[in-house]
Amino acid sequence: MKLLIWNAGRLSALLALSLAGGCSSLGGAVNPAKYDSMTCAELNNAIGDISREISQTAVTRGKVTSTSVPNWLLGGARVKTAVANRETARIEKLKQQQDAVVAARASRCPRSAG
Repeated sequence: MKLLIWNAGRLSALLALSLAGGCSSLGGAVNPAKYDSMTCAELNNAIGDISREISQTAVTRGKVTSTSVPNWLLGGARVKTAVANRETARIEKLKQQQDAVVAARASRCPRSAG
């Protein structure tokens, strides 16, 4: 009976840890052509939105990496590493997307005089 409770606790902890990382989708490659039809204000908003998403993802990654996984939870550290790596990959993709928006803005929008 104790073995069943122990296995159930281990499974639920593993499931909770893997769900804590969220269901982020890495999506496809960055397509700079989709920014061609955007106005300068829309490009500025897109940069702000992407920056906010990068920050949120970095906070999530930080929470995952600082989570203490008990030694008795077999594979817990591996799941923690996998979730952190997924968040890192998401941040890198968002940075590429941000770079594409910044390049589109730089080529089409005049610099403000401020």
